[in-house]
Amino acid sequence: MVFNLCLNYLQNRQDAEEVTQDVFVKVHQGMGEFRGEAAMRTWIYRIAINSCLDRLKAAKRAKRSVWRMLGFTNDGAERIAGSDFDHPGVELEQREATQRIFEHINGLPAQQKTALLLRSMEGLSQNEVAEVMGISAKAVESLLSRARHRLRKGLEHIEG
Repeated sequence: MVFNLCLNYLQNRQDAEEVTQDVFVKVHQGMGEFRGEAAMRTWIYRIAINSCLDRLKAAKRAKRSVWRMLGFTNDGAERIAGSDFDHPGVELEQREATQRIFEHINGLPAQQKTALLLRSMEGLSQNEVAEVMGISAKAVESLLSRARHRLRKGLEHIEG
């Protein structure tokens, strides 16, 4: 469950494996702080999401700084520093199309991306997503609606 979530967030097997390991270290270290107010699964998902977001921010900062050192502008560095797509569940001939879809998913605001991944990829119910994210089920419904609308709009020009 943790590895799949990390893989869907990071789209790189090695990064997902490293973050998964980090998540379980954090879970082990934080067991004394777990209050039991939510399900343990929810607590672990939250740690995994935060760890993935931290990894993405760190990777983006590192890539941007390298490209800036080479003389690219902020916009150029941002565009070149895109993700290294390496998802093992995707066949080679589908990799390019899937990568484009994940690029659009990665372009969503963080809350929309999280709700979409938890609901669509992890199969959590709307109420479970709400619990993981610490928001109401109605807010999740709104996030999912906006995320799907943005994806449809962004993917209209892609064939298939």
